[in-house]
Amino acid sequence: MVVRKFPRYPVAISSTLVQRDKLRYNASVKDLSLKGCRLESVIKPFTGMQLELLLDLSGEATPIHIAKATVRWTGSHGIGVEFSSMAPAEQERLKRAVEQLSVTGGQAVIVPKEELPKT
Repeated sequence: MVVRKFPRYPVAISSTLVQRDKLRYNASVKDLSLKGCRLESVIKPFTGMQLELLLDLSGEATPIHIAKATVRWTGSHGIGVEFSSMAPAEQERLKRAVEQLSVTGGQAVIVPKEELPKT
């Protein structure tokens, strides 16, 4: 059994992975914590790879921007990512979102990207 420092909550959140060369890929976050997430995407990153991650949470006008995320594992269950660096304001937004998930028992509202407000 894996012991985690931060609880994970099951979600279905649209997101975007940005590679160092600025190529963007759609991804779907399957679980979320304060320090990382598990996601699925068409890309096959390697362990240790650095990415940017944009989390499109419902009710938020703009995605939460994770400036630096490190791939910790990949496999048949998706991609495990640790959040390495983000602005304090983004960290606060993520904290509020995870706190809301803890209150709602991990039930996230799924909103397609095209239905999110344009900024």
